[in-house]
Amino acid sequence: MPDSATTSAAPVLNYIAYEDFLAKVRGLSRTLAADSWKPDFIIGIGRGGLVPAVYISHELQVPMLSIDHSSKVPGFADELLGKVAGKSADGTRLLFVDDINDSGGTIVYIRKLLADFGCNKENLRFAVLMDNCRSQARVDYTAEVIDRAQDKRWFVFPWEAVMTADTLAEEAQAVPERLA
Repeated sequence: MPDSATTSAAPVLNYIAYEDFLAKVRGLSRTLAADSWKPDFIIGIGRGGLVPAVYISHELQVPMLSIDHSSKVPGFADELLGKVAGKSADGTRLLFVDDINDSGGTIVYIRKLLADFGCNKENLRFAVLMDNCRSQARVDYTAEVIDRAQDKRWFVFPWEAVMTADTLAEEAQAVPERLA
């Protein structure tokens, strides 16, 4: 059993400056623009992926849709994912965008639901600003790779910086395996 000092230690909050966020978005957008696979829609994964998706949508001049996975309300995003899967089955190319692929749980969940709804996986890609190389899910595009075995910082994106340090610490500690 882990000792309480280990499990209750405050996470190291790493605030990402707006300029660094913008550099990541622009780099990711350049990578996407250079690829032969072109999305018909950018899909922001709520909450964290919405802001980067908006920026990428504007930069690439590709329309954006959004789904909410962050609410943790069972089944909430399922209907929209069913509609999105139908679009992919009809030939529409979909690029899902999130801020970070940490554990991979969000991407695994979305891919499974899309597959259950008949998504054509050839018309599906995932992009993130930060990708944990030890995640259970792989992404197609990333601006930066991290290794959670070495890097235990809790990344605070500009839109999260309005939260108190206590709230950020609570969110970080809600998934202790990311920090342990």
